Amino acid sequence: QVQLVESGGGLVQPGGSLRLSCAGSGMIFSGCTMGWYRQVPGKQRELVATMPPFTTGGRITYADSVKGRFTISRDNAKNTVYLQMNSLKPEDTAVYYCQATNTGGLSYWGQGTQVTVSS
Repeated sequence: QVQLVESGGGLVQPGGSLRLSCAGSGMIFSGCTMGWYRQVPGKQRELVATMPPFTTGGRITYADSVKGRFTISRDNAKNTVYLQMNSLKPEDTAVYYCQATNTGGLSYWGQGTQVTVSS
């Protein structure tokens, strides 16, 4: 059974930093494209960043709104993907979700972690 568990969310002041983690199990983590998405109430879930498997040579993608501030990374030995978020803004407030997509195109989601940027 595939399971994704996010952690690291919380309350931070504008300009601050947080690092989210997502630990995966029940899948071949190294072969999955990993992604971070976010959602605020009343809006659609939106892409934040995606990172393909190292073996594909694919490119990391970021939403324009987070380029230069957020960094996605992965540690396949730990089955974990990270999202380092710097220079946080109030508009970054959302529930952040981890997604794993396997080579067959099946996608799985974590339960989400709340990030609140407020003074």
